[in-house]
Amino acid sequence: MGVMTVLMLPLLLLGISGLLFIYQEVSRLWSKSAVQNKVVVITDAISGLGKECARVFHTGGARLVLCGKSWERLEILYEALISVADPSKTFTPKLILLDLSDISCVQDVAKEVLDCYGCVDILINNASMKVKGPAHKISLELDKKIMDTNYFGPITLTKALLPNMISRRTGQIVLVNNIQGKFGIPFRTAYAASKHAALGFFDCLRAEVDEYDVVVSTVSPTFIRSYHVHPGQGNWDASIWKFFFRKLAHGVHPVEVAEEVMRTVRRRKQEVFMANPIPKAAMYVRTFFPEFFFAVVACGVREKLNVPEEG
Repeated sequence: MGVMTVLMLPLLLLGISGLLFIYQEVSRLWSKSAVQNKVVVITDAISGLGKECARVFHTGGARLVLCGKSWERLEILYEALISVADPSKTFTPKLILLDLSDISCVQDVAKEVLDCYGCVDILINNASMKVKGPAHKISLELDKKIMDTNYFGPITLTKALLPNMISRRTGQIVLVNNIQGKFGIPFRTAYAASKHAALGFFDCLRAEVDEYDVVVSTVSPTFIRSYHVHPGQGNWDASIWKFFFRKLAHGVHPVEVAEEVMRTVRRRKQEVFMANPIPKAAMYVRTFFPEFFFAVVACGVREKLNVPEEG
């Protein structure tokens, strides 16, 4: 019996490896077919996540429209994409200057995209602006700019492109949000408010456009960390707040989020949370035990925790 087990174990491992390989290849081909020849608009394509989304969707054969505030950085991204892609299987990306904090130019950008391609199949609202500081020290002007970038900009672009999707009875809108759209963190009042507003808008929109076969998806990670930032050990005291925030602040890598955005598009998922168990547990605590949640958060403020930057 023992000899047979020893002989069967390598065969079992080989079989599992083969099944995993087949699954990965099928998923890769499925991802490509889901976006092939589709017109995909990505806002803030020059950010870390934007660049990874551009890479994933460009490889999948999408007709990319890359939007960003810097023409120079858009051109760098353009060169990076076409230098590694197979020109027989990919399309040349279209570059558009777009600053979502300037609402007045959003309608013109939407018109330019529709005039060029005639439609938009997938809109990825990725642009985001962050700020950290006590509420009374953040100017109202900065609050408004954050709301323009994180809320009014994305919904303005969405509203401009939505009639085309409704008339064609197809399309998908993806909002890359943040877990702070579910609960707020101290010293991020304007940022959390904008994320709550955006999530509320797209949750409502999802129900409104369901009858037209337009899918609205939200992908909410914790923080999206930069390429070169890795969680350090640090000197953390054994408090509930610091343990929680250490888990929350590490965030996820842009590559992971971009791959999840692709899966969300492929599977037409409506809502995705990318977080380890601690932030996920915090959402349930906030819902069912709000007083305890508020006490923990207030305790963290009293300890004057030096909150890590999001990126």
